[in-house]
Amino acid sequence: MWRFAGLELSAARAAIDAAFEAGITLFDTADIYGFGEQGFGKAEELLGHVFAQAPEYRDRMVLATKGGITPPTPYDSSAEYLTKAIDDSLTRLRTDRIDLWQIHRPDVLTHPQEIARTIENAHKAGKIRAFGVSNFTQAQIATLAQFSSVPIVSTQPELSPLRIDTVENGELDQAIAMDLAVMAWSPLGGGRIGDPQNAREQNVAAALSAVADAHGVSRTAAAYSWIMAHPARPIPIVGSQNPARIAEAADAFKIQWTRTDWYSVLVAARGVPLP
Repeated sequence: MWRFAGLELSAARAAIDAAFEAGITLFDTADIYGFGEQGFGKAEELLGHVFAQAPEYRDRMVLATKGGITPPTPYDSSAEYLTKAIDDSLTRLRTDRIDLWQIHRPDVLTHPQEIARTIENAHKAGKIRAFGVSNFTQAQIATLAQFSSVPIVSTQPELSPLRIDTVENGELDQAIAMDLAVMAWSPLGGGRIGDPQNAREQNVAAALSAVADAHGVSRTAAAYSWIMAHPARPIPIVGSQNPARIAEAADAFKIQWTRTDWYSVLVAARGVPLP
């Protein structure tokens, strides 16, 4: 819901309807979404207006939001700030609970014990039902987990056929070991899957297109499906606000990857053969 803040209310509902129709129930927003053109908190505020108009939508979705980016600070995970951020999100969203609340980016100046106590208090109060992190390193996740009685249930890294660091650096292995849901942001490489700009991107696009064509789906759907084929079971976050593009995401389930096909995309992304 990064670009959600710029929509009219009717278009916002149309995007949500398209997601529901495609079988999508996880909606990921953040308090900073809208910052710049629309304003801090505007994506959450718009979703709150949708809930006010159609209250039944709230119970149909797993609502995830994030906090901790504070322009121009830039990051703040102090107890005082996170407590206020959670309360402000609840107000903007016009709801009494957040299904998954995530720290958007790590604040290295806050001790993990302080974060843990803040999350425990919010969880105990019923404000948040589950807790996750976004853009955290493996060490930061492991350290925070040592202090928190509320388990970390999700991690949100950048992951796409063009951004394979997460596949190769142990992040997905840690997610499997800790049973973390992996929410992959920018799964289309910032649009470069659809519009490759250099030789590497063109090679990845060609490898995806070969599989997509064989299954009668788009390259976009193939990119989502490639991510989902990993045993960590990553969840690609669909960033489009276009109902047709949102509906297209469901085509990811039409592909059954062979190892040959899957690794052909990885090799294209690496730019060198596998060892």
